[in-house]
Amino acid sequence: MSPSMKETSLETMEKKGEDVNGIMKKEQDKLFDPSEAPPFRINDIRAAIPKHCWVKNPWRSMSYVFRDAIVISALLAAALYFRSWFFWPVYWVAQGTMFWALFVLGHDCGHGSFSDNPILNNVMGHILHSTILVPYHGWRISHRTHHQNHGNVEKDESWVPMSEDLYNGLSSRTKFLRFKIPFPLFAYPVYLWHRSPGKTGSHFNPYSNLFAPQERKHIMTSTTCWIAMVVFLVYLSFVIGPSMTFKLYGVPYLVCHFYQIHNIYIYL
Repeated sequence: MSPSMKETSLETMEKKGEDVNGIMKKEQDKLFDPSEAPPFRINDIRAAIPKHCWVKNPWRSMSYVFRDAIVISALLAAALYFRSWFFWPVYWVAQGTMFWALFVLGHDCGHGSFSDNPILNNVMGHILHSTILVPYHGWRISHRTHHQNHGNVEKDESWVPMSEDLYNGLSSRTKFLRFKIPFPLFAYPVYLWHRSPGKTGSHFNPYSNLFAPQERKHIMTSTTCWIAMVVFLVYLSFVIGPSMTFKLYGVPYLVCHFYQIHNIYIYL
């Protein structure tokens, strides 16, 4: 069959409602309706996952922490040893990736998947997230809200899409600051301070409407840990100089936010 005759045959089949694989198109459409509930429940998914995947091994989790700490220390030592503009870009990308690894481990602490011990989860979560200037409990609680309302345009905490009318109403300066590199790299820190568009409060303020009254002491703890890290970085800048501090910590911190680019749903 020539290519032209084959194309004609396919078109004829589509007009008759038949798919090229022999499945009627009308029947195929009935196989999936995005407006209908899925033919399974969350318990069905849980039951399909092998039991060993549900085991939380704190020793294994801590091994990841130690491994990342060793890699980060080795990269720091290499950067201080070479101090070469040929090596700095390699260091920034590698260390920024390791900073993101710390965020992921802290993320698991926040979800309770790091271990079955909430004390261990919270201690390690504060250490890991404070190291990269993320308020652990503030982020953990808002992230919980995100998962409880995932995909809900009004209630989702993190992913808040912008309407076409709102986008068209933005000034050129605002569009430039929001969507042009490198400015989106600062979006996540700004989100921690001011949340998403149309929402009020802060991940650092224990009296923010993000948190329930009984959670305020947790936010105070996380904010205190965050301040301690900032004080350490300021002290470090006096010891080794602000330029070296920026190269060793500041640039990797920004590179880490490349991994947050998918979360650029917030205004600057």
